[in-house]
Amino acid sequence: MISHPSRHCTVELQALPSRIGQVRRILSAQLRYWHMDPLIDRAALGVTELLTNVHRHAQPDKTCTVEIELLLDRLMVSVHDHDPRLPVVADIDDTEPLATCGRGLAMVAAVSESWGVRPDGESGKVVWFTLPTPAAARAAATRPLRRAVAGKPALRFTEVSVDGRRPEHTPARSAVAG
Repeated sequence: MISHPSRHCTVELQALPSRIGQVRRILSAQLRYWHMDPLIDRAALGVTELLTNVHRHAQPDKTCTVEIELLLDRLMVSVHDHDPRLPVVADIDDTEPLATCGRGLAMVAAVSESWGVRPDGESGKVVWFTLPTPAAARAAATRPLRRAVAGKPALRFTEVSVDGRRPEHTPARSAVAG
């Protein structure tokens, strides 16, 4: 996807707890500047989780780059680090109920439209997530109804599956195999 040059923000940092809060404030200010205030809480939570993973797990160093891109219909937030090891996504059912870690990527999946991870050259990776922009979310909710046929009520195309039943809500899935 193509982003407009003024719709892109990059921050390089050491993923230390004090810097994570600073990146949240930068992200919040940038989203307010773009008039994307409804995305601030979910974007801040997602970037916090990704930066916390860099802080806890990345080797050999904690240097990373956060990129925020406002695309036509979504916000993409990505964190590039120098550790080529891909994250291991814990199965929530295997996580102890009182554990204080191990749920970060599950939280990212829960608040985002989509997320994933990809290798970045020989020595690093990119972990990313997307959020629909408020305009895209409004457009999806207000798509025109199809016309009623033979006295049947009109339904939104997105509300009925092929077999005529309402589809179950499916949470965002990772682009990582497995």
